[in-house]
Amino acid sequence: MSIRTLLVTKEYPPFKGGVANYYYNLASHFPNHETFLVLDNNNSKLDSGQGFFSWRPAFKEIYRKIRKAKINRVLVGHILPLGTVVYFLSFILPFKYFVFLHGLDLSSALKTKRKKKISILILKRAEKIIAANSFVAASLLKEFPAFNGKVVVINPGLAKNYPLVSDEEKEVLRAEYDLSDKKILFSLGRLVKRKGFDYTIEALKKMNAQDLENLIYIIAGGGPEAENLKRAVPDNLKDKVLFLDEINEGLKWRWLAICDIFIMPARNIDGDYEGFGIVYLEANLFSKPVIAGRAGGVVDAVVNGLNGLLVDPENIDDIKEAILKLKNEPELAIKLGIAGQERVKANFNWEKLAFDLYKIIK
Repeated sequence: MSIRTLLVTKEYPPFKGGVANYYYNLASHFPNHETFLVLDNNNSKLDSGQGFFSWRPAFKEIYRKIRKAKINRVLVGHILPLGTVVYFLSFILPFKYFVFLHGLDLSSALKTKRKKKISILILKRAEKIIAANSFVAASLLKEFPAFNGKVVVINPGLAKNYPLVSDEEKEVLRAEYDLSDKKILFSLGRLVKRKGFDYTIEALKKMNAQDLENLIYIIAGGGPEAENLKRAVPDNLKDKVLFLDEINEGLKWRWLAICDIFIMPARNIDGDYEGFGIVYLEANLFSKPVIAGRAGGVVDAVVNGLNGLLVDPENIDDIKEAILKLKNEPELAIKLGIAGQERVKANFNWEKLAFDLYKIIK
């Protein structure tokens, strides 16, 4: 029997964000001999925006799409409220459904007794529960051990064909910032506390003159912590820390191409954590070793001693030692970077991940 799949989601391009990108790539790389349709909320098809019954249109839209396209597999992009709709429809239409979980959606689903009760019903009737990282999978199983054997993990991925950066482009960028003889420590991301850029600056403060020799730390991104981070840099490190603010995609690839070490020691703060960290894989694509915090879903992206170093993100000395280890042991840095590139190409390309999804739902 042919698999005819429908993904229902609140987040899908042109809506921006990691979840939207995740669904878009799974859909666009799904085996092309199968039918894969998407029903999203970009035109408010699933949400009228009118109070308590705002999601009533979702019943009609999803029901209509399943009947018209003869759908036999439904992928639920958001456990609440879309999962509720699909759960009830599964009693009157002949299809199997699968539920995705990313992290915050799970936390939200467990907030109240009512939501938790509904979520248990939805997950119990689902064929499989697809977690976007192992941290979410572990969190779910800790709360509901009975779902063991029903949970699978499909991580985010990257396109096989990533932009190439020429030697000339690298030299131009190095010359622009006078970096020809520098060891470049690079961070990229939204400037929020949990990313760990603040503790990276604190780690630099603990280094002596020899440690800091030829080292420069470059932070690219914007966000609410921008001014706090700039104020945290003491006068003696002003020439060692450079803030770029937000950069475009082209510049992102160029900075990843010329940096020596990528660092983002992300940590958990009041339940807010890094869901995966696709930027670690982007750095690995350019054969760069990475330093990451052992927290949240990051442990799927970074394997300690394979493609980078995992540190205790709350321990500034641990962060400092990891930086110095990669700075002072270039052979190790090269080894981790090369292994990282091989791992990304083999395990985190969207074609493989979409085929993994196909095997789960067929």
